[in-house]
Amino acid sequence: MSKDGKLVKVESHEEGATYCLGGSDGADLNITYNYNPHYYNCLDKRKGLRWLDGKKAKEVLARLERAVKELGAEKDNDYWKSTPGNAGYALSILLKWAKQHPEAIFEVN
Repeated sequence: MSKDGKLVKVESHEEGATYCLGGSDGADLNITYNYNPHYYNCLDKRKGLRWLDGKKAKEVLARLERAVKELGAEKDNDYWKSTPGNAGYALSILLKWAKQHPEAIFEVN
């Protein structure tokens, strides 16, 4: 989210558990809860992915980079499968967006 509460614009994508057919250019990614065990291990032991909530993108770059490196980013054919690669791939998208918009604020709900 930008300072004014609007989604920042990114390259059109069709990623996540739910997505807009034909793509969307909004930095909005629905990540399945199935990946959370991986996020508890590599982002935050108590909050998992919710650790990102309210943080500026530039504040989390190093941790996202470490997590992607640790998990890898190789997607399984089954999006819903809780694999390190699936979890890391989702984080790699967030990392790319964070680099593009370092002042944006993560909103995780």
